[in-house]
Amino acid sequence: MTIVVTGATGHFGRIAIESLLRRGVPAAEIIAVGRQVDKIAGLGVTVRRADYEDPDSLRAAFEGGDRLLFVSGSEAGRRIGQHRNVVEAAKAAGISHVFYTSIPKADTSDMKLAEEHRATERMLRESGIPSSFLRNSWYIENYDVPTAIEHGLFGAAGEGRISGATRADFAEAAAAAVLTDNPQPVYELGGRAFTLAELAAEISRQSGRSVTYTDLPEQKYVEVLVGAGLPEAYAAILADSDRAASQGALEVAPDDLETLLGRPATPLATAIRGALA
Repeated sequence: MTIVVTGATGHFGRIAIESLLRRGVPAAEIIAVGRQVDKIAGLGVTVRRADYEDPDSLRAAFEGGDRLLFVSGSEAGRRIGQHRNVVEAAKAAGISHVFYTSIPKADTSDMKLAEEHRATERMLRESGIPSSFLRNSWYIENYDVPTAIEHGLFGAAGEGRISGATRADFAEAAAAAVLTDNPQPVYELGGRAFTLAELAAEISRQSGRSVTYTDLPEQKYVEVLVGAGLPEAYAAILADSDRAASQGALEVAPDDLETLLGRPATPLATAIRGALA
């Protein structure tokens, strides 16, 4: 079985490939696909350059593949067209099963970030390719610990619980799913849930500095993010994600993640310790 991994030159894709290798997949049976192929050198796998904007490159990259770990694009607002190229290339290449990294509750979430994921899930269902949706909650690494120590933690998530886990946990779970004999159609993936106030308290406890969480109205949080240098459109997406999190959009049970990992998800305290190191 030959496994194709897109986004292989990014952090998530590389970790997934390393996990596949640790799980006994021969390097010759892994095709790593990405734009900056020099970043994946040294693992012994087959490396092919492709771009989500270039359908021909995707078709060539997927040739000979069986299962596809489809790591979603990182450019919000452009993903529907890019993802359509991936799905069409996968169908043309005869991929037997696609594993797509999505977002929690993509079929029902009103989070702005869910829209492109929901559209991609629909594309995959309509393509006829058997697919599994790896609906990852937030990376704990999304939170900038040094900045929180220096300036405090701000957001608009209220007391909403966020089932965050480390990027490595989600990538290792993706590798495990790809190797599953009878994969589920949907995996709702997340770690042990925490509020942003609990996150601030853990950072405070480990750093020895007083770190508090300041909850803001959604629009005020947009203004804070713009003031920190983020483009307004991106700031609005992040603030909307917090708004949705306040209503439970990022809270899922840890069962699917921990079943795939074969162990508990990385505790928040361990993740913060790593960030401080």
